[in-house]
Amino acid sequence: MSSFPWLTVAGAIPLVGAIAIALTPGRSAPGSDADRRARDLLVKRIALAFSLLTLVVVAVMAAQFSPGGPRFQFQQVYEWIPQFGVHYAVGVDGIALVLILMSVVLMPVVVLASWNDVEDVTASGGRVAGTTPSTRAPRARSVKSYFAMMLVLETMMIGVFAATDVFLFYVFFEAMLVPMYFMIGSYGVGQRQYAAVKFLLYSLLGGLLMLVAVIALYVYSTHGGHTEGTFLFTQLTHLALSPTTQKWLFLGFFVAFAIKAPLWPFHTWLPDAATSAQPGAAVLLVGVLDKVGTFGMIRYCLDLFPAAAHFFTPLVIVLSVIGVLYGAVVAIGQADLKRLIAYTSVSHMGLITLGIFAMTSQGQAGATFYMVNHGFATGALFLIAGFLISRRGSHLIRDYGGVQKVAPVLAGLFLIAGLAGLSLPGLSTFVSEFLVLVGTFTRYQAAAVLATVGIILAAIYILWMYQRTMTGPVKPEVAAMPDLKARELWAVAPLIALVVVLGVYPKPALDIINPAVHATLAGTHSTDPVPAHPATASTSASHTTSSGHHVRRLADKTALVSHVPVHLAPHKQGSSA
Repeated sequence: MSSFPWLTVAGAIPLVGAIAIALTPGRSAPGSDADRRARDLLVKRIALAFSLLTLVVVAVMAAQFSPGGPRFQFQQVYEWIPQFGVHYAVGVDGIALVLILMSVVLMPVVVLASWNDVEDVTASGGRVAGTTPSTRAPRARSVKSYFAMMLVLETMMIGVFAATDVFLFYVFFEAMLVPMYFMIGSYGVGQRQYAAVKFLLYSLLGGLLMLVAVIALYVYSTHGGHTEGTFLFTQLTHLALSPTTQKWLFLGFFVAFAIKAPLWPFHTWLPDAATSAQPGAAVLLVGVLDKVGTFGMIRYCLDLFPAAAHFFTPLVIVLSVIGVLYGAVVAIGQADLKRLIAYTSVSHMGLITLGIFAMTSQGQAGATFYMVNHGFATGALFLIAGFLISRRGSHLIRDYGGVQKVAPVLAGLFLIAGLAGLSLPGLSTFVSEFLVLVGTFTRYQAAAVLATVGIILAAIYILWMYQRTMTGPVKPEVAAMPDLKARELWAVAPLIALVVVLGVYPKPALDIINPAVHATLAGTHSTDPVPAHPATASTSASHTTSSGHHVRRLADKTALVSHVPVHLAPHKQGSSA
């Protein structure tokens, strides 16, 4: 079973599904309206079936992952373009595995939630309140194309997290822009074309900078013992690059990832794109595509350029704290429901980046866990907001009021998703945010204190949003609003359940994440700070920062703080503290 090409099969399944959808009869096929609706239903069922099959395959693969085994598992390495040292190389560590799991869980949820978002008809008016008049322009919207692009995007998402060849990673990194561009520009609302072009231009700019750095890495690899040059991640980590070279290459990668994340001040494309996209597309954009940026930081920026990562850490910490506070403050002042949720993501991504560059085991484990939890919690929030908007026909918060009296299930789930957004204890986001803040506090106390203010601001924008939309007198426009239907409940319930379960029992996820985090810390020559305590000062001084005894002592201390198991022995991955 270990030799089975799990990652290739998992990535190929949604691609096969997209081809199957492409082969179904299209708009030009003869038939009545009933035939057209039947074809649309078939397309949706194919998309749902292939996304569920992908989830099953990845779940079976994840069950065979050994946290105590090699860092990268389920590896496949084949020559792709030998002349340039490019390989089809895939494999996952704990960080990549949990992000792939998050992606394949979100996809069937998004397919179900988007069931009626795009119909194969010509839109002819009916502008959604709170959007620009551009939605009045008649346009044909193909159900077939929309769901096919979803499945293609799922293949790209699996590929970008699984790639262990830097060039292959770059290909997936850029290719995933194409389906998302069309999902926003052709199927969105409001200023969809402006938002799509802005998203594409920002991403392409970052991608070009990263391409220069990728090519430079290849050139330097020819002087590092690989006469033909290589893009393999495991070989590039052993390159002896000068500090100056590392700094320039780090910037090439980091700017691309900061745009994708998005980290302040590279964030301005996100509110426009998330507001214009359909709710399902917004979930994929904010829940998965953003995580490619933070995943790239922890995988490539830290492992490939450790000296540069330490050099730029103070700058990244400052940008992260500004992002946390800026996103929260701006979210409070938003009048548009989807735009408010988008700005909360800017704040949360600042926290994730803060945890990554705190260079502590708790900070990075919390940041990785936060990537997963943010995908589920914000995904649920976007979907429920989308259900709300589809019923009322408006993005504006002021157009709602008293919804909990006419649609109590919708309001209740909206409240749980919102409480996850403000990291209520007992929900998964609290565990990850707590680990980020504790891990940051041990090294950067001022940054951790300022970031903690973001929790207070989060309570303001979440609870105020809920108060204005769900409580108070019932507005006439929402008096007849129906509650959630069975299909909508099936879409949202799994995300809410995961937020609760991972909040109560996060150990399985953290057990997978921790060994990969410790390998990253070892690669960057980082260790957790030793608390200044009289009882440990003399003994800790007798150990070097690289010794296994010192690392195990740190594991004992950090485990007491986080109350979750950590495994901090790089030479014995998976050993419990």
